Amino acid sequence: MSEADAATSVNVAERLGFKDGDLIQELGYDDDVDFDLRDDIEELTGSELLDEDDHEVVDAVIFWWRDGDGDLVDALVDSLTTLGEGGVVWVLTPKSGRDNYVSPSDIQDAAPTAGLHCTTSAGVSKDWSATRLVARKTNK
Repeated sequence: MSEADAATSVNVAERLGFKDGDLIQELGYDDDVDFDLRDDIEELTGSELLDEDDHEVVDAVIFWWRDGDGDLVDALVDSLTTLGEGGVVWVLTPKSGRDNYVSPSDIQDAAPTAGLHCTTSAGVSKDWSATRLVARKTNK
């Protein structure tokens, strides 16, 4: 990987809002994930991604989601169990035209039922897009 490519991929991890010291949980890992993005997140945060068996409170969740993975609402609710207050969930889905593509409307429909709302979408690699979800504000 060239220096320019490395700088670009680290910038993607930074654009996702990750910083040194963050704890990030990864769900939906499989052999089709973007390994460069994973490495860049780990390099930027200074720690390995936690998996679904870890129960520490995390700053963010990255969730690799593909068509056919099951019920997205249930998966999003499950992703919140270790998410700290003010944390974000990034749902990473295959881009349009790729195998197991997930329509952005599927995420927009599932998020409110799980108590989340969509704030941002971004391309994070040649094969994956990301949608940022945050907890809905509650009126106290």
